[in-house]
Amino acid sequence: MIKNSFIPVISQKKKEEENPGSVEFQVFNFTNKIRRLTSHLELHPKDYLSQRGLRIILGKRQRLLSYLSKKNKIRYKNLINQLGIRDSQIR
Repeated sequence: MIKNSFIPVISQKKKEEENPGSVEFQVFNFTNKIRRLTSHLELHPKDYLSQRGLRIILGKRQRLLSYLSKKNKIRYKNLINQLGIRDSQIR
């Protein structure tokens, strides 16, 4: 498995400028973890503990995206477009 195969979209800024507590940064980190776990599970389909961890991370990311969509729809649209995780249409 290649560790750094996903180029950070949001972290193109300098690390001093990033806010690790921001919703965008957290969603970005969860997305990287999800992609790593997904590629791991393709190689090891019976790794049930990793499947459980993946479901937990998916739930956390879903809650953060729901919060962001209610709070600021513009930031939400920009984030999902940058990460390519959902359709750009809001329900």
